[in-house]
Amino acid sequence: MSSTSAQVGPGPLPDTALTDFLTDQRIAEPTEAAHWTPLAGGVSSDLWRVDLPGRSLCVKRALARLKVAADWQAPVSRNAYEWAWMRFASRHRPDSVPDLLAHDPEAGLFAMAYLPPERYPVWKAQLLGGEVRAATAAAVGELLGSLHAASAGDATLAQEFATDDNFHALRIEPYLLATAAAHPGLGDVLRGLADRTAATHLALVHGDVSPKNILVGPSGPVLLDAECAWYGDPAFDLAFCVNHLLLKSLVVPGRRAELLRSARVLAQEYVRCVDWEPRPALEERAATLLPALLLARVDGKSPVEYLTDDRHRMLVRTVATALLRAPAPTVGDVLETWEAALPAPAGPGSVPPD
Repeated sequence: MSSTSAQVGPGPLPDTALTDFLTDQRIAEPTEAAHWTPLAGGVSSDLWRVDLPGRSLCVKRALARLKVAADWQAPVSRNAYEWAWMRFASRHRPDSVPDLLAHDPEAGLFAMAYLPPERYPVWKAQLLGGEVRAATAAAVGELLGSLHAASAGDATLAQEFATDDNFHALRIEPYLLATAAAHPGLGDVLRGLADRTAATHLALVHGDVSPKNILVGPSGPVLLDAECAWYGDPAFDLAFCVNHLLLKSLVVPGRRAELLRSARVLAQEYVRCVDWEPRPALEERAATLLPALLLARVDGKSPVEYLTDDRHRMLVRTVATALLRAPAPTVGDVLETWEAALPAPAGPGSVPPD
């Protein structure tokens, strides 16, 4: 244990690499007491809240083996790329990421400001709780599109984020290729999407634009967890985020219309920012990736935890399979197909659909 006094709530103790990090980086004085609280929310990293006298922060460390049922391993070097992505975002949209405090690339650790949930609620918690605002989705789409536009055509960023191996391990293999293995009849289509995505290098991709990684801050959305950062296909980020809104439309009682509208306005605001390539080209890639990602969240290595009803999983499989076999040209077309396939809402006096 380092000379900084460490205290914890229920759960595991932080190891010496974490406690030493505070004093080595001069975040804490050796005589200060630090209270460590493990935070939930991710499968790929250790995340701790650290309370010091008069201030709080977060410390994050990448894990070599992710916390999922399947055997899913990934390079811990992704921690350095996450830090670099957040530095990029802070230069262009300072309110879009937490303040960055310190980084130790060799240890795979960094520290950032702690954003209290009473002021920065997690978007996923809001959505699953029925608090669905299209304005939030629009702000996410605009932020994502503006960051992609700021990075497009930047040779320096392309070299800095040549993280093809990381992105393959974290996204292409567990989402697209694992799903191809689970659905041999769609294998050629899914492998083709994997190859196309891997070969597209146009802008700096976050790689995990999910509501669980987005805080709804007083100055707009705040993006977290950029471990998958990669200079690649920006259509992946758009499809990845819209996908989550579609899946939640199956399980949030009485908020289906609002969730589908949120998906539409997110895509619309994003596309307004696209100036690095013809908009139809990006929309086509996003529209063909979207059903693949829908299917991946049922039958890939990282299924969403809230789809517990077999009827919902079968609906995802049915719609995704149809769209993979007969691709739609735009995200809006995918949304229309999805909406048409959903069961009819409950009538007056009946139980709202789940």
